[in-house]
This record gives sequence, structure tokens and C-alpha cells, in this order.
Amino acid sequence: MAAWKLAPALATGCTVVLKVAEETPLSALRLGEILLEAGLPAGVVNIITGFGETAGAALASHPRVDKVAFTGSTEVGKLIVKAAAHDLKHVSLELGGKSPNIILNDADLDVAIPGAASAIFFNHGQCCCAGSRLYVQQSVFDQVVEGVAAAARAVKLGPGSIPPRRWVPWSPRHS
Repeated sequence: MAAWKLAPALATGCTVVLKVAEETPLSALRLGEILLEAGLPAGVVNIITGFGETAGAALASHPRVDKVAFTGSTEVGKLIVKAAAHDLKHVSLELGGKSPNIILNDADLDVAIPGAASAIFFNHGQCCCAGSRLYVQQSVFDQVVEGVAAAARAVKLGPGSIPPRRWVPWSPRHS
């Protein structure tokens, strides 16, 4: 998700300060390392960690920040707008969406079912764009539910630190 914010800013010649969620900083810190390894000059992307109430608020209200792009809760979005209002900086917000998926009876179910399953199971459903609502036309409802359930049963469970090729499916024998 950081790439969704970084790519357009970098492509237009901007530098970026990326304040990551306090619960999940490691992937963004690794992204920063990869960007440096790829040859991006130091200081073009700056990654900061910390709590929203302190680090995020300071960033949103800082006079040298020209734009704030935020994905997250509506409550925090309102705080960002207030912090950014003092100097009328540009703000773009993606707030509180529930990312619905719609499957109608004329859909190619061989494509729609894996797509719907991927939409919710991608990143363990911990993504603001996770397909957390699924609307299905009644005439194909049972097929879709059956297909998404089969996809869920096929998900391999295991620690996130173990590469997927080494995951062992959970079963009562392994607990």
C-alpha cells in the first residue's frame, strides 16, 4: 500500500515522508532499505515510525509539508484535515471504505470466484481494500459461496516469517 502513495509522488519529482502505521512498521522500513539498494538517493523517501497522535499529527501540521495522503479511519481523517487546515495544504483521504465486490449472474464464475476470494484473503484481509463485502445475485449465490468456501479451505496457515513454500496446513494433529 505504501507503493500506492510513493509511486505517483516520486514519478512527479516529489520527495516523500512516509509515516507508517505504528502496528506494522517493518514492511515499510524494509521497503526503504530496498529503495536505497535500488539506488534512490538518500532523503528522497523518508520513513518515520511512531504513533499518530504524535508523529502523524506533527507531520500533518508541519508547515513544510505540502500534501498529506492518508488511508485509514474516518476519525483519523478528520483529525488530519483539522491539522492540515492551518496552512491549507492539499489533503487526499481514503477513509473507512468496505470495498464491496458484486457478482451478477452473467459473470464468468471461473474468474469471479477466485477474484472474490483473493480480494478478502489477500494480506490476510488486513488491507483497506480487502473485499470485505460480497454481493451475489441470488441465482449464482450457492455456487459463489461454495467456491469462496473452497478457496478458504485451501488457504495454508502458518507463521508469517516462514516462506509460503514451507507452510504446513493446520490440522488438529499440529496443535
